[in-house]
Amino acid sequence: MTLEIRPAENSVPHVALFATCLVNAMRPAVGFAALALLEQAGCRVDVPQGQTCCGQPALNSGDAEGTRQIARRNIEMLEPFDHVVVPSGSCAATIRLHYPELLAHDPAWAARARNLAARTHELLSYLADIRGWLPEGISLEASATYHDSCSGLRELGVKAQPRKLLAAVTDLTLRKLEGEETCCGFGGTFCVKYPAISNAIVDEKAVAVEASGAALLLGGDLGCLLNMAGKLHRRGAAVRAFHAAEILAGMGDAPAIGETL
Repeated sequence: MTLEIRPAENSVPHVALFATCLVNAMRPAVGFAALALLEQAGCRVDVPQGQTCCGQPALNSGDAEGTRQIARRNIEMLEPFDHVVVPSGSCAATIRLHYPELLAHDPAWAARARNLAARTHELLSYLADIRGWLPEGISLEASATYHDSCSGLRELGVKAQPRKLLAAVTDLTLRKLEGEETCCGFGGTFCVKYPAISNAIVDEKAVAVEASGAALLLGGDLGCLLNMAGKLHRRGAAVRAFHAAEILAGMGDAPAIGETL
């Protein structure tokens, strides 16, 4: 059994950045932003080259055994690090909550799953709660509204942390989003299984985003942001979408999600 690795007091934590499939394939800028923020927060960061998927799509589709195989591989890869940080509430929750559930009755892996789960964090929560970090010298003259993704909010309690971090960005005005805690309709494989329902949900979300009057839509989960950005674009809205990490890293003048791959 692998023992938990804890950084010594006042030492520099060795962090694995688990970038996620969507970031790797659709928005690498989020990964670069996360890397920059973790280094600013005093971490030594590696991006394990063997990482692929967290297993959430397989889990959502009912393939528990396939997810267990993915979980065992990821646990083995991520065990050497003090912490694992993920720029996605849904992927972080898969490792933190569902790996221990899936492997609870496997004597060889149950403790290892719990060990890794205890050291796995969503990015914005890690920066605010674990590292006590706030951005310095970052400014963006714009108005923004924030969407709370389901997994980050309900499974990990990520709510105040992104707002605390964004409030430290000079000249950025945060506007209330009506129904900010309501699902965007993406829901992993939900949008594939029930496209009509998913489309109706995201249409309501897009209307609320436009009604906020904000120029930017921010969030902490790329799947949700891709879904909402696509709907806003199809509606002809001028709202631009970014992962909160991009704004905190000073990338607010870059092309928004959906403008380029």
